Amino acid sequence: MGPWSRVRVAKCQMLVTCFFILLLGLSVATMVTLTYFGAHFAVIRRASLEKNPYQAVHQWAFSVGLSLVGLLTLGAMLSAAGTVREAQGLMAGGFLCFSLAFCAQVQVMFWRLHSPTQVEDAMLDTYDLVYEQAMKGTSHVRRQELAAIQDTFLCCGKRSPFSRLGSTEADLCQGQEAAREDCLQGIRSILRIHQQVTSSLTSIGLALTVSALLLSSFLWFAVRSGCSLDRKGRYTLAPRACGHQPQEPSLFRRSQGGPARCLCSEADAIGPRRYSGSLRWLQDNDAAPGPLSRHLPAHRALQGRSPGGLSGCPARGLSG
Repeated sequence: MGPWSRVRVAKCQMLVTCFFILLLGLSVATMVTLTYFGAHFAVIRRASLEKNPYQAVHQWAFSVGLSLVGLLTLGAMLSAAGTVREAQGLMAGGFLCFSLAFCAQVQVMFWRLHSPTQVEDAMLDTYDLVYEQAMKGTSHVRRQELAAIQDTFLCCGKRSPFSRLGSTEADLCQGQEAAREDCLQGIRSILRIHQQVTSSLTSIGLALTVSALLLSSFLWFAVRSGCSLDRKGRYTLAPRACGHQPQEPSLFRRSQGGPARCLCSEADAIGPRRYSGSLRWLQDNDAAPGPLSRHLPAHRALQGRSPGGLSGCPARGLSG
């Protein structure tokens, strides 16, 4: 495969990769929106505690997700425009955005591997604080917040062997609410689904980002070295050698307003002016000249008559 074919294939792959990166950015934006405004996460974040363990983690995850969406979208748009227009500046901007997005995704992946239960622990700690204060009856607001959490997650109470609240927990879940699952298990199940989707999007994003980095760097070097596809309007004029005259396509030319021309041979510069009456002039009112083969026999006959060769063109006094 030649260099032009490789550049063409790389361009097509880059455009397809940018399209999938835009779809990935849309998916991440949807995930970030659900994380920030979703009922399951908002009800935990809105718990009016003196120290909410989940609020800091929630703000950090939202900031990272929003930054990642911006970098992916901007990088895909710059790379697509740079690929179509073959602009090195746009390709460099797209490469920079993809590099920052790659670093952010590596950070998210490292955080998921190093602290896989940080978000879950923060949400469970927040629920435990609200649950304990509501069971102690210190505030009516805590009762309302606990009821909102249980209605959102469709759960009721918690079944923990380490509970020290006594019989107060028995009055919390009555009737149909008693058939609901434990709130600790309900929160874990919701978070497990969310984390699986997040891990899948991060893995896909890493693969697409690495592919975009390789393709954008290859196309940048290809455009810089001149192996591009669109070369319209770019011409290179080779310098003409000194004393070199362009070759005329024919020996016979019609004069548009000046004197007539004659057929001259290579002996013009050395032979005397003889037998000039044998040459046929091509006047302005004559027909178009014929092929060169019609004049070669007469030319050779003239050379055979005179040992000095064919003379130059006479200046005056000749007719056809």
